[in-house]
Amino acid sequence: MLQRSRLLVAATAAAAVLTSGATAFGDQRSDSPSATRQLSALARHVHHNKASGVQPADDGGDPDDPVAGTLQFAAARTAPSASVSGAALAAGSAAGDRLPVRGGNWSEVTSGSTNSETPGYADPSFSDYGSGWGLVTGRASALATDGRWVYAGFADGGVWRSSDAGKSWTPEFQHESTESIGALWVNPVDHSLWVGTGEANTSADNYTGQGVYRSADHGRTFQRVGGSELLNAQVAGLTANGSYLFAATSHGLWRRPLTSRPNQPWQPVLRPDPNPDKDPTRTSIISSVVVRPGSHGRTVLAALGFRDGTPFDGLYLSTKGGAPGSFRRIQPAGLDNSDIGRTSLAYAPDGGALYAVIQSPAYYSGKRPSPLQSTTLKGVYKSANGDPNGPWTLVADAGTLAKSGSAQGFPSSYEPGVGSWYNQYVTVDPRDPRHAYVGLEEIYETRDGGATWKTIAPFWNYTLPCYGTATGCSPTVHTDQHAIAISGDGTVYVGSDGGVWSRPTANSVTADWKDLNSGLHTLQYFYVGAGRDPNGGTALWGGLQDNGGTLVRGNSHDVIQPFAGDGGDVIVDPGNADRAAVEYVDGDIAVTTDGGRSDGKAAAFREISPSCQINAPVAGCDPNMQFIAPFTADRTDPNQWVISGRYVWETQKGFDTVCSKTAASCDWKNVYDLGANASTTAVEANNSVDYVGWCGPCLPSAESGAGFKSGIATNYGGTWHTITAPNLPNRYLTRLVSEQSNPAHVYAVYGAYSRKWIPGAGVGHVFESLNGGSTWRDISGNLPDLPADALVIAKGQLILATDHLVYTADVRNPTRWARLGRGLPSSVTTDLTLLPSGDTVVAATHGRGLWRLKLSK
Repeated sequence: MLQRSRLLVAATAAAAVLTSGATAFGDQRSDSPSATRQLSALARHVHHNKASGVQPADDGGDPDDPVAGTLQFAAARTAPSASVSGAALAAGSAAGDRLPVRGGNWSEVTSGSTNSETPGYADPSFSDYGSGWGLVTGRASALATDGRWVYAGFADGGVWRSSDAGKSWTPEFQHESTESIGALWVNPVDHSLWVGTGEANTSADNYTGQGVYRSADHGRTFQRVGGSELLNAQVAGLTANGSYLFAATSHGLWRRPLTSRPNQPWQPVLRPDPNPDKDPTRTSIISSVVVRPGSHGRTVLAALGFRDGTPFDGLYLSTKGGAPGSFRRIQPAGLDNSDIGRTSLAYAPDGGALYAVIQSPAYYSGKRPSPLQSTTLKGVYKSANGDPNGPWTLVADAGTLAKSGSAQGFPSSYEPGVGSWYNQYVTVDPRDPRHAYVGLEEIYETRDGGATWKTIAPFWNYTLPCYGTATGCSPTVHTDQHAIAISGDGTVYVGSDGGVWSRPTANSVTADWKDLNSGLHTLQYFYVGAGRDPNGGTALWGGLQDNGGTLVRGNSHDVIQPFAGDGGDVIVDPGNADRAAVEYVDGDIAVTTDGGRSDGKAAAFREISPSCQINAPVAGCDPNMQFIAPFTADRTDPNQWVISGRYVWETQKGFDTVCSKTAASCDWKNVYDLGANASTTAVEANNSVDYVGWCGPCLPSAESGAGFKSGIATNYGGTWHTITAPNLPNRYLTRLVSEQSNPAHVYAVYGAYSRKWIPGAGVGHVFESLNGGSTWRDISGNLPDLPADALVIAKGQLILATDHLVYTADVRNPTRWARLGRGLPSSVTTDLTLLPSGDTVVAATHGRGLWRLKLSK
């Protein structure tokens, strides 16, 4: 079982801490809307930041490692194996690009950012209203500046370029085989932009990379450099020593001459872990690399560190320009070399001081010192003489930072650095060697070389003394920091789970952050649903990574966020979009019948979850809901809903469903047990016929695929049974879709890649059954071999979403596929829905928002 259950206990304990704190902050009663909101929001962000947790030791995998492919998002792309070559995505994307195009042009639906604090959408328990975040967009994973140019890289949104300090942005790198960005670097000599693909933040939805690309024209065109050496790696950082460019990756440290020909291979220079068992967490993960200023490029320091810890974690030093064989593991004085996880490094501009932010594998795994702390931060350390050998001094820990104006309590179950395995950086002001920034969940600053610290971007405003007062709090930066860059004009740019903000480095107050997200179109959707807006047009509900459940009202492109936390699946009443069911994670469903509207006092949402993985589960709850658990309404009966984890649950009451511990009742009825190891990945309901796709175990424990199994169960024919079909692949089943007029006619959609890339994976991505699943035929035909994510049937067409574009085939000739439409970015398309009219399809991308296309047939 995932560590989520322990976190929910921690969230409950945190609620007790914050309830008492709420009285002190603004003289609020613990039952006031603002106090309720901060408790609910805390539980949601505790769950978000460590939802992936750690599996028990005997399961053979870490469920949050994107290289291992052992969480939901990654398993859907690698299972039954623990990993897959990046060449698979490259080959599949190229094959897809060669297919003919059918249909018109895709147009963007969403405006780009979502307003987390829209007036009138201030549910006291479920919204982010009052957080201080304002406009937010997708996760910014990398930043770089060059004169008037600012570059921002995103988790799955490509690279964006600005020439006016972020007032406006232009999308670049939008049609490569991957849009996942891990690092950006600008060569100060020729001003070329270098892009390392594969985000390296160990999030549940990281995507591995395709190598490093170079642009000589400010991002307008790119060329990949090197061979296939960095395929499937994640690039955590790029830097140079004047002669060589270094890439810190999840597969070791690599270098190549800056002036070499584009196809010259990368050269491995540091991969100390032999990893005889091919453990995907033991690939010599380099989290940071720096070159000491003033050393003429001779001193190169790299940090090898994974959050769980490995025998090879530590600092590796080369005094010979980073040449192969020149790195040695050092034992720096003042550091606990037995407890070094993910680490970020930064030199002062003169090389006279060196900073390190170090995450603790011991804290992360629960081997924490007394008193028990929630932080995973070992500390912020400084070598005052710039020597990597030290002596190093601890200049800040969780307690220090908590007392610097932080919105995170200490001691508590949500302290500074609780997610330092996921969000961290350190950098030093190029104009002032004593001025440094540290990013964790919040942003901290020292102006005296680490002697004192100040929180300059609190987690949120809920727990601050100014919250709820007449004057209010200043806007703050969205939580979970990933990227920072300082421009030559003295502007600092920061990137987080909510996008990009900036301010002058001269500012030392908490206020004055400038939100730059209005022009960034990088929202990360998991699901989307459509219904008629009572005020006209069609409204779209969706679930976003760490930016909640969102709503685009009819005849509008503006995105509203009425629901906080991570957003998941949705059900929308086709006739009235004010009636919607949204998901947090783990099947935590809440319904609204007034479109999420609230004045901050009245509740807009009501929780109705049968999951065990919520704060107050009902008796007999489901223990095995997926992180994003699928649920659906019956195609012919809008009041019959189905959700499934280990158990298949049905309710006949739709939006009137009740399920809560306080009500002492639950309208969800357990109708089938898939088995103790099973967890559902896809659900379909049509005329009281249900189909459920499952995996169990869901996490591959070896490269061979041992430990993973998938299947389909259905009640077609009147009784529940497991389908046995020898030609169905043993891969992650992402979607089941049936013909509305004939529930026996059903399609099964599979993720990951074929046996060409994954042993034991079989072949095919789309299968069709005409007899309720008794037999199946593979209709993949000329489809590219890519993870398939969603399917809809409209106007005689099958429309399929994949990790690279959307494809279509005629229902009568389903083996001949073509690309659907032009202009859709190559960000992963996670879901599809139809407008109630049935003639327009909406694509939900995991990095470029929502797009629509009117079907011509």
